[in-house]
Amino acid sequence: MSYLAPSEFVTKMVDAGESKIFMSTRDTVIRAYMAGAILALAAWFAVAINVNTGQPLIGALLFPVGFCMLYLLGFDLLTGVFVLSPLALLDKRPGVTAGGVLRNWGLVFIGNFAGAITVAFMMAFVTTFGFTEAPDKVGIAIGNIGEGRTLGYAAHGAAGMATLFIRGMLCNWMVSTGVVGAMISTTVPGKVIAMWMPILVFFYMVFEHSVVNMFLFPSGLMLHAKFSILDYLIWNEIPTVLGNLVGGLAFTGLTLYTTHIMTGPKRVAASGAPAAKRAAA
Repeated sequence: MSYLAPSEFVTKMVDAGESKIFMSTRDTVIRAYMAGAILALAAWFAVAINVNTGQPLIGALLFPVGFCMLYLLGFDLLTGVFVLSPLALLDKRPGVTAGGVLRNWGLVFIGNFAGAITVAFMMAFVTTFGFTEAPDKVGIAIGNIGEGRTLGYAAHGAAGMATLFIRGMLCNWMVSTGVVGAMISTTVPGKVIAMWMPILVFFYMVFEHSVVNMFLFPSGLMLHAKFSILDYLIWNEIPTVLGNLVGGLAFTGLTLYTTHIMTGPKRVAASGAPAAKRAAA
């Protein structure tokens, strides 16, 4: 069978979370580094498509190629482990602790950031011929994204911060659904289709993804866009990380786990017999 029932793929989610917590530091960081780098390349690719075609939908349609590649290769994003690792703790897997979950999150954050920064430097170097001239039109567009999505939120004060946080929640609701999509099917085409759809939604709707932003905003800073490192951290990266954590865990991880693994007791029909038995009779 190419499709797993919900109880089966949710069990796989818990197993995956347990596996990531006990993975060696070396493997965790390398896999996270590659995930951050590949997703950054995909973001650069999608922005280039948008600039060259003037059609954001085309960039959104093709951006998921990076997400599918990195998950088929077994790499990890921070947004994915936000959802998977806590399930192993909730399921009381032997040896799994809150400290282990936080360690996993911290290592994946470092790896993702290092990978994204590497591609950000490459992009800034390429689009300026080694910083010897002004950036090309793609570089300018990436710099403008950094300004608009830091100073733009800051201009609205508390409402801007709340908007940023909610965009982060919405983002990882979709992205973590893509992570689950990789476990729903046992075939490569099935996995790709299940991953592609929610990632398309997140990118076209311009939700805030902490790892994509690890590429976009440092790129803008390298290209001398008009915002600071502090603007980036306070008015984007930190609220986005928190929004991604809450959205992914609340809307995807906990809802699937509580309704397919830790299910509630069956309702009893008015006569006292379970509804299923009455139906069978």
